[in-house]
Amino acid sequence: MAVLKKIRTRLFSSNTGDAPVGVPAEDATGLLSAAAVLAARYDIRPLTVAHLDECWRLDQRCFIDGEAYSRETFEYLLTSSESVSYRAVTPEGAMVGFIVGLIEPDLTGHITTLGVSPEHRRRRIAERMLLKAEDGFRRRRVRVARLEVRSINTGAQELYVKLGYAVIQRLPRYYSNGGDGLMMTKSLT
Repeated sequence: MAVLKKIRTRLFSSNTGDAPVGVPAEDATGLLSAAAVLAARYDIRPLTVAHLDECWRLDQRCFIDGEAYSRETFEYLLTSSESVSYRAVTPEGAMVGFIVGLIEPDLTGHITTLGVSPEHRRRRIAERMLLKAEDGFRRRRVRVARLEVRSINTGAQELYVKLGYAVIQRLPRYYSNGGDGLMMTKSLT
């Protein structure tokens, strides 16, 4: 408890009591959760083709089940004018997460991939990147965000529901290993 108070003191300005931008709010006890404190250690920055190799290598670690994208696919995604993409980095600048979305012709924002390094999961990094991508979509007049998730990935589904996504369709045998997917959407208006 004392450690959280110390961290909290360093995170908040003594004049205003406001959290820095991107830091989650306090819980009912007036303290930040351990996950919120850890999340504050990561910066969310734009992801561009200049980060292609680092992003592709991280994708290989995040999706070891054969669902990782090829380097060429990442190059296409990151060079598209319709791309809305961000990365999570440590204070030292190492990429530990990425999110890539594309704006489709009907102005739907499609989250095509979201990954967090296994050793950095459960720290609200995915949540922060997803919210940042949604803001990027809104700036480009997107009204609906869409994503697909494995039907067995209940942890990700819980996050998406918490952020306002709802399942609209089951996708039988959607993944290359034959696993089912779920399509989820969220209104951004």
